[in-house]
Amino acid sequence: MDDDDTVRAATESLVRSLGFKTRTFASAESFLQSSSLSGTRCLILDVQMPNMGGIELQDHLSKLDFKIPIIFMTAYPDESVRQRALQAGAVGFLLKPFEVYGQRFVDCLHEALKKA
Repeated sequence: MDDDDTVRAATESLVRSLGFKTRTFASAESFLQSSSLSGTRCLILDVQMPNMGGIELQDHLSKLDFKIPIIFMTAYPDESVRQRALQAGAVGFLLKPFEVYGQRFVDCLHEALKKA
């Protein structure tokens, strides 16, 4: 989930090339309103999105008792945000664009799907 069309398309393409089914969303709100919520096995979230960011979505899902493995990605690394995400159970916290499209992303995705 990313508000940037290019990032969404590239991430979707990578995930599909690994043999996984995917759906993309431009916002946390559009995901929450979709029929995908209960069947989601992993979320790939941008930390900073308009309205509800990735960390806020993680908190919201936790309050709703959804235990969906999450991989965060960000172009604006902040150690306190990274720690908060990981302490709340995130599988990974990757820097855009470099770590998102490399082996570390693939490793995080496989780890997240094992937890699902």
